[in-house]
Amino acid sequence: MKVIVVASRKGGSGKTTLAGHLAVQAELAGAGPVALVDADPQGSLADWWNNRAAETPAFVHTSVPDLPGDMVRLRDLGVKLLVIDTPPALSSAIADVIRLSDLVVIPSRPSPHDLRSVGATVELVEHLGRPLVFVLNGAAPRARITNEAITILSQYGMLAPVIFHQRVDFAASMIDGRTVMELPGKSRSAYEVSELWRYLNNRLAGVARPMALPTLPPLPPVGRLANSGVSVRSGFS
Repeated sequence: MKVIVVASRKGGSGKTTLAGHLAVQAELAGAGPVALVDADPQGSLADWWNNRAAETPAFVHTSVPDLPGDMVRLRDLGVKLLVIDTPPALSSAIADVIRLSDLVVIPSRPSPHDLRSVGATVELVEHLGRPLVFVLNGAAPRARITNEAITILSQYGMLAPVIFHQRVDFAASMIDGRTVMELPGKSRSAYEVSELWRYLNNRLAGVARPMALPTLPPLPPVGRLANSGVSVRSGFS
């Protein structure tokens, strides 16, 4: 099982939208089963998922201290990808989540405030020895600040070759639990998500597990999963 953690010190960078879209696109691309974890106390990702009609991706109700054990159970259930959304803060709890990651995805908008905040996130991720990749989000085509952001982020670390441009369909789709890939017709936004997932999936293919997960007792029957400490909607059971 691979683990993507979406993290950024800056609020409003698009972490929740990115996490939901990556999880759905991974399912659509055949990389599932995929599960989501919302580690942000604000619960925006959970709210989006609760409005969602589709059964996938699955949503996992857990806590940061319980996450290592729950990851073992999810792996044993056959989950192939876990996507974790995090709060806009750098704390010991966030560090514990990042330690479990195979890849840390850091979204950043092309604004001075966002760009000034990335240094602290990068410092934490690099201190923990985890690979990272930036995703430029909410960019305006051909804008000077977009080009400046590309230059600055590239100096900090790997920048995904796919840019998410500013479009209303990203926000509009999230209102009722969907993504831009699930809206009628084809869109540039859906293409961007597809290409970003393809790039990240290739990155994940070359990443080894960062740590050995604990050995737990045998997994109970799926119907009793909620009583075992992992609560999921069993779209993959």
